[in-house]
Amino acid sequence: LPAAVLLKDTKLMDVKLGQLGSWLSMRDFTPGGILGAIRRGHERFYNKYINVRKGGLGGLSMVLAGYVILSYMWSYSHIKHDRRRKYH
Repeated sequence: LPAAVLLKDTKLMDVKLGQLGSWLSMRDFTPGGILGAIRRGHERFYNKYINVRKGGLGGLSMVLAGYVILSYMWSYSHIKHDRRRKYH
């Protein structure tokens, strides 16, 4: 039999819909808690995709996709302006 896991230690994907309110109330929404959550997320991403022994294209392709999306967002106003222009 698996040991009972406290609701506070349960991952978001394992929380049932009825338990969502009490699970959210147990989270730490102070600036230190939010910063710690961002730091843990960055460490998980880094260890999963960047700091690996046998590297693949996963981490590199995610960085490249992020760059493409950001460059599109930065140049969107110029692209939007050119879209309505007629060439003739």
